[in-house]
Amino acid sequence: MADLGAILTAAVTPFHADGRVDDEAAVRLWKYLFDHGSDGLVIAGTTGEATTLTDDEHVALVALAVREMGDRGSIVAGAGSNDTRHACELAEQVTQAGVDAVLVVTPYYNKPNRRGILAHYREVARATDKPIVLYNIPSRTAVNMPPDLLAELAQIDGIEAVKQANDDDLQPIDGLQVYAGNDATLRRTLDFGGSGGVLVSSHVVGNEMRRMVDEPENRAEIDASLRDVYDAMFVTASPAPVKAALNLLGVDVGGLRLPLVPCDDAELETVRTALEAHGLLETARA
Repeated sequence: MADLGAILTAAVTPFHADGRVDDEAAVRLWKYLFDHGSDGLVIAGTTGEATTLTDDEHVALVALAVREMGDRGSIVAGAGSNDTRHACELAEQVTQAGVDAVLVVTPYYNKPNRRGILAHYREVARATDKPIVLYNIPSRTAVNMPPDLLAELAQIDGIEAVKQANDDDLQPIDGLQVYAGNDATLRRTLDFGGSGGVLVSSHVVGNEMRRMVDEPENRAEIDASLRDVYDAMFVTASPAPVKAALNLLGVDVGGLRLPLVPCDDAELETVRTALEAHGLLETARA
């Protein structure tokens, strides 16, 4: 199985004030993440606002990450769609860009049954020779892949891991590396021998989350100390809070694309309070 690392940050996509993708800010952000605990990056995933990127923007951003950061750690590209043909096309293009793995979300909205899910992933697996990371997030897709289905999907050549964002089904899966899909389940995932997490809070507390991997004896204490950050990063629809946090820390990532909107005053105060509690704003000012 591929070694993608333990702390994979689901990177936000920086935008200019006029809404264009900001390549220079993206490279600065990626360097910051690798300098602060990340083993790898997920580019153009949910947190990267992939649903509002054109295919050209999507693939260009992935190619930029491979070119600029491929020597620093793993690059995983989002390539999911509720249209199997489109998912295959994206998988082919990001594979050509040189990624280390492809993250493929369950088809959303059209709610395929079990046979449809299996057929979908078989087709996507044929479209790439890179490892596939399944992405199970029923809160967004309205479809859940239970553990027995995940184990069946693991039998398809090329499917090697799962980003599990259904906390109720978080457990070891035969044949798959398991990554926490929610920040608050990283500790639990590491404790049962999972590979790590695809994370959002690692944008701002990446070094501490890295310590949860490296210092298992301190894992519970570190996790407890970060709960306020986890909550703040999801005080409203992601990635609005984490973009607000990065901008407060002086890591300029710009705004969001509609239909997402910036944090309101109360939400921004929640984010600011969490950063202040961890001394992050003082560090940024210094």
